[in-house]
Amino acid sequence: MKLNFRNRIALFTALAAAVTIGLVFLVVYGVVYYTAYNHLDEDIWQEKEEVLSNLRWSGDSIIIEQMPEWEEKEHQQIEVNPTFLQLLDANGRLLFRSSNLQNDILLFDPKLSHEAYFNSRITDQRIRQGQFPILSEHNTIIGHLTVGISQEESAIVLYNLRNTLWIAFPLLLIILFLATAVAASKGIAPVQKLIQAASGISESNIDARLPLPGNKDEIYQLATTINELLQRIQSGIQREKQFTADASHEMRTPLTAIRGTLEVLVRKQREPAQYEEKIGRVIREVDRLNAMLDQLLQLARLENNNISVNLTPVDLDMLLRALAEKWQPRLSEKKMDLRLQIQPGSVLQTDATLLSIILDNLIGNAIKYGHSGGQIECTWQPENASLTIRDNGPGIPAEHLQHIFERFYRADEARSASVAGAGLGLSIAKKLADLLGIELGISSGAGLKVVLGF
Repeated sequence: MKLNFRNRIALFTALAAAVTIGLVFLVVYGVVYYTAYNHLDEDIWQEKEEVLSNLRWSGDSIIIEQMPEWEEKEHQQIEVNPTFLQLLDANGRLLFRSSNLQNDILLFDPKLSHEAYFNSRITDQRIRQGQFPILSEHNTIIGHLTVGISQEESAIVLYNLRNTLWIAFPLLLIILFLATAVAASKGIAPVQKLIQAASGISESNIDARLPLPGNKDEIYQLATTINELLQRIQSGIQREKQFTADASHEMRTPLTAIRGTLEVLVRKQREPAQYEEKIGRVIREVDRLNAMLDQLLQLARLENNNISVNLTPVDLDMLLRALAEKWQPRLSEKKMDLRLQIQPGSVLQTDATLLSIILDNLIGNAIKYGHSGGQIECTWQPENASLTIRDNGPGIPAEHLQHIFERFYRADEARSASVAGAGLGLSIAKKLADLLGIELGISSGAGLKVVLGF
């Protein structure tokens, strides 16, 4: 049988309580049992002392004195709290027994050499009896005194207590189970509210959040954790939608250009030179698509935290010289000069690959928007551990600077449509800089100035 959460709590609580209550009941019964029989044993011992005070012996003979004491009323009755007496010699021969024994004989163990207490029965009556050896002057056993007291009252008390405990035990468990079930219902009511709220959240309203309880307890932590999970899911969905929208938007232009070029080619027969020109244009658009897809995938990996950082010593001068060699054909094409003002031995503790991507994007951006015949300066300031990249391009208006790291953002004046690019380079550079703990700042005047603070 499968139980719901509320009933499982009640069941487990009832089981734990059953063990605890059972142990308590056993202790209570044991204490009452011990107290009852200990009280009987004390009465038997007192009766023994009283009887022995009326005995004397000579050699191996026992002499009974003051017979009226032996014939007290309590030694004659058998109906209410009787006391039974029995005196035997060392050979087990009966010397005396109280009249309430009638024809019965108390249980006798001839091998006992010390006093002992045990239970027995006479005339269908439960009794508690003690057997006491009688010692002579020479410390030899010359007889045995047996004193018995009815234990009917004690037995009735223990019987009633046992039945009461047997009846109370299941009743208590049932009451406890029901009470715990009600308490559990109250306790998990906030969870039910969370379930109802969570069931109403879908992709269409992923921005909804679970209500937080008033008490900052475990349920509050659960709701907070779920809300944080929903925030991550929402961010993932937004990134996915953003990626799809960005990719479809930016791919439309080169795909349209490719389609238009191919349609022109198939309209009529053309000269080989014209085919080469149009095919070259298609290849450039395909390269543009390929570069844009690479950048989009880089952004997707960054936003999904799928890029690991491997910190190693990096020689900044060697890294920038390798990048300058890579960009040399483009620099020559625009008749631009890349000046590196890096002291040899400038070593940084960072990820060489990721830093190379950052600098590659920044230098490529400076070449793209710098004026032909101009220059780009890369200057390292060891005193404040910063690298400055400055170009002589048109700069960026102040109102656009706050958006400069947004994907696909291109300022109207600085990022003209005549300049190839998708507007992803600075977004990638910014996210990688944040990943490496590099402070990336941009200012604009007569040209663009980018500062990397390590």
